[in-house]
Amino acid sequence: MKTLLLTFLVGSALALAADITGKWTAKVPGRNGDQETTFTFKQDGDKLTGSITARQGERPISEGSVNGDAVSFVVESQRGKQTYKGVVAGAEIKFKREGGQGQPREFVAKKAN
Repeated sequence: MKTLLLTFLVGSALALAADITGKWTAKVPGRNGDQETTFTFKQDGDKLTGSITARQGERPISEGSVNGDAVSFVVESQRGKQTYKGVVAGAEIKFKREGGQGQPREFVAKKAN
């Protein structure tokens, strides 16, 4: 009985995990104003891969993970390593970006149609 209950709880938790596969767009604030950015994600269970496309071109993400509604990944740029952490809420992801040479920034990415 305990095994059945544990299996049900684990299965329920996985069912509640966000699936963010696809394209997302955001206006990411920077020192030169907002920058149109496209996030392309591919989720496989709790693993996340993909890329970010902005003025500087396309950059791959690394160390990507999804845990329930929490999302995190790293992007290497000319300005250094930037860490993105977000929370999925329906068709939006509320992100905080830290690292590189800039100040921490918060923004919202929206699911592209």
